[in-house]
Amino acid sequence: MHLGMPAAAAALAVISVILPTLPSLRRTMSAHHSRGATTASTNSKLEVVRVPALSDNYIWLVREPASGLVAVVDPSEAAPVNTVLQQKGWSLKYIINTHHHFDHTGGNLELKKQHGLQVVGPRADADRIPGIDVQVGDGDTWKFGELEATVFDTPGHTRGHITFYFPQAKAVFPGDTLFALGCGKTFEGDPQTMWSSLSKFLPLPGDTAVYCAHEYTQSNAKFAVHIDPNNQALQQRKKKIDEFRSRGEPTVPSWLGEEFDTNPFLRPKDSAIRSSVQATDNEPDWEVFGRVRAAKDNFRG
Repeated sequence: MHLGMPAAAAALAVISVILPTLPSLRRTMSAHHSRGATTASTNSKLEVVRVPALSDNYIWLVREPASGLVAVVDPSEAAPVNTVLQQKGWSLKYIINTHHHFDHTGGNLELKKQHGLQVVGPRADADRIPGIDVQVGDGDTWKFGELEATVFDTPGHTRGHITFYFPQAKAVFPGDTLFALGCGKTFEGDPQTMWSSLSKFLPLPGDTAVYCAHEYTQSNAKFAVHIDPNNQALQQRKKKIDEFRSRGEPTVPSWLGEEFDTNPFLRPKDSAIRSSVQATDNEPDWEVFGRVRAAKDNFRG
């Protein structure tokens, strides 16, 4: 079990992330230190605030400007969320849970008691989501002010995992299904199930911001360059990631387009990936993905 960071320290670690054009957001990400409190202006669709928690979790506070509604995605603990709400003068109306793990739901009941909010979570795992009120599943839409989130069932990491995609805001919250340069372990699934889930990201626009739930990117990058050493885009991305982390800066969100180009878990069709894991040309993608996942599980680089 990870130890939670004190609320005061968490407050210093809050970063506001806005959703403008891709180059603009990249500049915003690179300009702010992960332990420096900053205020970002709200764009016309969605404001997202990064709240570091535990040892490597990210809780996401999201505000829809037109309605003023505020939700929190996967609150592992309540204290840092409350600190930011107080700082910003926001009123919390919803918890959005992607799956049941404690580092994503640990703050549910405390926040619900304090704020009288609704908990929105996976229908397929409702019995393991503390305080759940609204159950959603694959193909459902959930209205958040002027925005609508499309829900995908993305099992594999857990049997009931879901993802929330806000197409109007070009933002996706994949929980522990998709990471920057990685994917979740298949604790309650198999490679075929997990690949089916990851495949749901492939049709989405490349300029979609990926708000995953952990700062795993640097360790994921070490494996990615090990399995895909001749990918120049990956080499350049790893260099930037190492620079960010050397300054204590976050690497999340990432862009779906860069995941398509550099994340080995999204590229089982790629001949270089297949060669690296000794897969044949006629092996189905899910089996190649399974080889990549097994290689990562055994990687000690």
